[in-house]
Amino acid sequence: MRVVTSLDNYVAEADLLLSIGVFDGVHVGHRSVLERLTHARRPGAIAGALTFQQHPQAFLQPGHAPAAITTADEKINLLAGCGLDVLFLLPFDGRIQQLEPQAFLEDMLVKRLRTRLLIVGDQWRFGKGRSGDVGLARRVLNSHGCAFEAEPLIGRDGEKISSSRIRELILRCEFAAADDLLGSPYEVRGIVRTGDGRGHVLGYPTANLAIASEKLIPPEGVYACQAHHAGKTYTAVTSIGDKPTFGGESGLTVETYILDFSASIYGEQLTLSRWRYLRAQRRFDSVPALVAQMAADVAAAVAGT
Repeated sequence: MRVVTSLDNYVAEADLLLSIGVFDGVHVGHRSVLERLTHARRPGAIAGALTFQQHPQAFLQPGHAPAAITTADEKINLLAGCGLDVLFLLPFDGRIQQLEPQAFLEDMLVKRLRTRLLIVGDQWRFGKGRSGDVGLARRVLNSHGCAFEAEPLIGRDGEKISSSRIRELILRCEFAAADDLLGSPYEVRGIVRTGDGRGHVLGYPTANLAIASEKLIPPEGVYACQAHHAGKTYTAVTSIGDKPTFGGESGLTVETYILDFSASIYGEQLTLSRWRYLRAQRRFDSVPALVAQMAADVAAAVAGT
């Protein structure tokens, strides 16, 4: 899959079958639309998606964008798995924001990208002030010989599926339901960084993860999960919180104890998936009491595998 991050020098060499959206999570609703594009692909045409490097709200209302189910890199990997030929991963900036709706349709989609089929959600809004809607898109695109479809994204349970719904499930620790709507496991990836080393002293060495600031992570608590490193999968216990037993001295951390694992992986990527809530964070009166609870957490994680 070709990834295009700027249209300044892009030259369309084939007709384009396109979907536009934020695609956060690349959930089953998104995948259904993209599958229709790839099935409609014929010689002389390519299938693609247009999305943004950050959520548009990060530009329109800084500090108020929803946390991302998938980072840009994760989104690229998931969209590549959908069989697309091209991904337009564009910055949402002043140029995009100020485009009049008709200019966006005619100048960008039809003329520059050679779009011949566009599929979007039925609530799609676009252009300056979000003043364009599906009615305008259908009229303008059809007048240029471009087919247009706007449909609700329906999930496996017959209800409308959305990224916001999946975020709510994750924040309620309903991970199995979130995974089902995503169509693949919800993952948290991070680079292992140096921590305070206390886990080694306690007998449970942990990997301290540096995670992208925009990434949605589960609420504070202790979780069983799967850890993926170098092509192998391990049972793990992850703690998210501020280490209340030690006075909350470190701020919010994501620390993972990987069972049957002893390698040093500082600076390497670790991926966590298949989350299962075990318990809330709490302060223990003594270190031995904390260690006893950690042993119980590990036993609970193993029992659930």
